[in-house]
Amino acid sequence: MAILRPFKAMRPKAEYADKVGALPYDVMNSDEARQMVKGNPYSFLHVDKAEIDLPKDTYIYDEKVYVKAKENLDKLSEDGICISDEKPMLYIYRQIMNGRSQTGLVACTAVDDYINNVIKKHEFTRADKEADRIHHVDTCDANTGPIFLTHRENPELTEIISGWKEKYEAIYDFDGPDNVRQTVWLIDDESVISKLVDIYEKIPSLYIADGHHRAASAVKVGLMRRGEGEYDKSAEFNYFLSVIFPCDELEIMDYNRVISDLNSLSDDEFLAKVSEKFEIEAEEGRYKPEARHSFGMYLNGKWYKLTAKSEFINEEDPVERLDVSILQNNLISPLLGIDDPRTDKRIDFVGGIRGLKELERRVENGMKIAFAMYPTSLNELMDIADAGKVMPPKSTWFEPKLLSGLFIHKLS
Repeated sequence: MAILRPFKAMRPKAEYADKVGALPYDVMNSDEARQMVKGNPYSFLHVDKAEIDLPKDTYIYDEKVYVKAKENLDKLSEDGICISDEKPMLYIYRQIMNGRSQTGLVACTAVDDYINNVIKKHEFTRADKEADRIHHVDTCDANTGPIFLTHRENPELTEIISGWKEKYEAIYDFDGPDNVRQTVWLIDDESVISKLVDIYEKIPSLYIADGHHRAASAVKVGLMRRGEGEYDKSAEFNYFLSVIFPCDELEIMDYNRVISDLNSLSDDEFLAKVSEKFEIEAEEGRYKPEARHSFGMYLNGKWYKLTAKSEFINEEDPVERLDVSILQNNLISPLLGIDDPRTDKRIDFVGGIRGLKELERRVENGMKIAFAMYPTSLNELMDIADAGKVMPPKSTWFEPKLLSGLFIHKLS
């Protein structure tokens, strides 16, 4: 059963929240981050991507970057930009994007729940990315970016959170990056906190929606600090910063593919081979898939609808029946020779937030072919995690992104 723990957040004063709150470190490169922080010394990117405050030729994993991150984090407190709450609390975090809202609970979750698979994973992590965030968390002595968690629907939980939002004023309410409305309430009533903790004790599993590297890194820092012998089981390093959403609050967007060549096949040869496993229909205009097992394909200025033939769909396996697996196993790998999409430079991935027009632009500017996907569902994600399996790379794209800097969890 899931452990939910209130915590004393370090967070921006209300008048600085819109300046401190920043997109997560891994959705932009260093040059893009430098542009984003121009004129804003308070942006949390100065903490999460501290290389932007060092010479441009600084290696992003240099020790100086982590030292600078700690220095910038401490300065937010020293300059009175951020405060630390005096008692442990929970926080409600709502985001509204294009008229759709999602509301989650900000809390700490347990390192042991991650280890014991109460917090379930669906992705592999990369050692270099883990090492970076381990160093960052350990040096800053804080979880600076929240882990994005979800769980199956719970009406009682939703009722409590909705009631609190209606009764109390928000502590933050502002338009963040990409015009996403960011609203936060704090829950300081100990009886309500206790009730929420009790509800989570009855929830059998939490699922990482996004943030596998941040979660793995937070856990490894906690284990490092435990050491070999006895340790303080109440210490903050046994917990990590999370935002937890019921699955009915969330929406997964499509995660589309663009590929640079047809692996020496002519267009006609390629289409003929595709037709062996997919029905192909030419479309008059752009085609966005409307159901599972259908795909949009953009080739030489034309859109096609592909529908996977039933004999090539394994509905018994939660991974194999995913559309990303069907496309990978029946087209991208055997026809285009891309066996490992994690490492092959001929394939790139485009979040659905950018739309089909972006796929056309990428093809018109050097790529050869694009595939538009039907989004993976939350139930598919949770079924795979429950089965102890791993999703193919780039299966899910969540929007809006959780901001960093609105809540910081100090480890000591």
